[in-house]
Amino acid sequence: MNSTSHPTVLITGGTSGMGLATARLLLTTGARVVITGRSETRLTRAAEELDAGDRLLAVRADATAPADLARLTATVRERYGKLDGVFANAGVAGFQPVQDVGEADFARIVDTNLKGVFFTVQHALPLLDAAGGGSVVLNASWTPHRGLPGAAAYAASKAGVLSLARTLGAELAGRGVRVNSVSPGYIVTEMFHAAVPDPADHDPLRAQVPLGRLGRAEDVAETVAFLLSERSSYITGQDIVIDGGLVPAFPSLAG
Repeated sequence: MNSTSHPTVLITGGTSGMGLATARLLLTTGARVVITGRSETRLTRAAEELDAGDRLLAVRADATAPADLARLTATVRERYGKLDGVFANAGVAGFQPVQDVGEADFARIVDTNLKGVFFTVQHALPLLDAAGGGSVVLNASWTPHRGLPGAAAYAASKAGVLSLARTLGAELAGRGVRVNSVSPGYIVTEMFHAAVPDPADHDPLRAQVPLGRLGRAEDVAETVAFLLSERSSYITGQDIVIDGGLVPAFPSLAG
């Protein structure tokens, strides 16, 4: 984000999990935050929980619908005039054996996780230009870094996000816009519980993590806030894996 007393940040998928945790953290720093979601009910609940007055704008928008994104950015322009940062966080999970993935399943995953991210950035660019640049963070995943059976479509969509961060980081640098990605590991959110509903299945996942615990949404929020800030002003086109060591290391067998 640019050095300003009241930076303005857009967070797609900001009604729960990592998006909501990031909104909460940024609001404590004095930022103005725009959150989006597809459900009006969830937006209302999130806005009430965050309770930030006119520093929070909640807009119903589907990241897969360019018309919604156009309406969103028009609303942000009218309210705040610019954006200093974007966390393109909206995404869906999908874990099936490759032979069971139907065309509709594939389209749902790729439309949200890749198409939605691409067009979120595209529509936000004029508002970032109005701020003289800024920082964009894309939410990827650990799954493109290490093969996970049953995650072919999901991992492919997130691999596209990693490529976008590198490519857009190069393309937009001349406009003063930095673009990076984060790759969360096992982070306990509503989406995690939907994918792994049985608590008995959490222990085997925890055992894969060298740091010995599952991640919190706040772990991701802290990294996103860093990448959005001037503290990371010389970082672009990079991916930060937030996984407790899941990808690069094996857990100790000693304990």
